[in-house]
Amino acid sequence: MSQLYPVMLDLRGRRVLVVGGGVIGFRKAEGLLAAGALITAISPDFATEWDALDSVTFLRRKYQAEDVAGFWLVITATNDRAAQQSVFDDGQRLGIWVNAADDPDRCAFILPAVHRDGPVIVSVSTSGSAPALAGWLRDRAAAAMPPEVAGLARTLRAERDALHDAGQTTEGLDWRSRIEALTATSPDDDTGLQQQ
Repeated sequence: MSQLYPVMLDLRGRRVLVVGGGVIGFRKAEGLLAAGALITAISPDFATEWDALDSVTFLRRKYQAEDVAGFWLVITATNDRAAQQSVFDDGQRLGIWVNAADDPDRCAFILPAVHRDGPVIVSVSTSGSAPALAGWLRDRAAAAMPPEVAGLARTLRAERDALHDAGQTTEGLDWRSRIEALTATSPDDDTGLQQQ
């Protein structure tokens, strides 16, 4: 298998289809909504958890051929391999990325284990081979992050934006030293960030 190419997708305002109305599909929809996606969900039945998602368009029926048409991304979370294969084949034919939960052979992309802290996203993947290991590694990486990492990211973004606004480039700057300075712990500051 060739190596996977990691990306972060901007889903704001993008139409995304979720096929499957169980708890796993719900979790996928929850994350997609948090990323700003416009969700349509197809399933004959939906778990009660879905009731909390009022901004989802529900189609209470089985998946039909080429339901994927017009969507930017598709997640399928069913326990029906034939249905997942149909969704994947339709997506492949139409050039639409499809992910089948717990079914890496029917995936155009793999979803990593994710930890979020404000604008900071740490994701770990085993290329679909061992999701439990990816989750374990994600938790270890999250525990190793400095306190107030979200605030650190916002501070650095503001500094970067100010340089851009002044017509300067940020390429080649020693950001690592700046990060080290911001994360140095002072004796009377227990947050891990010095007051600047």
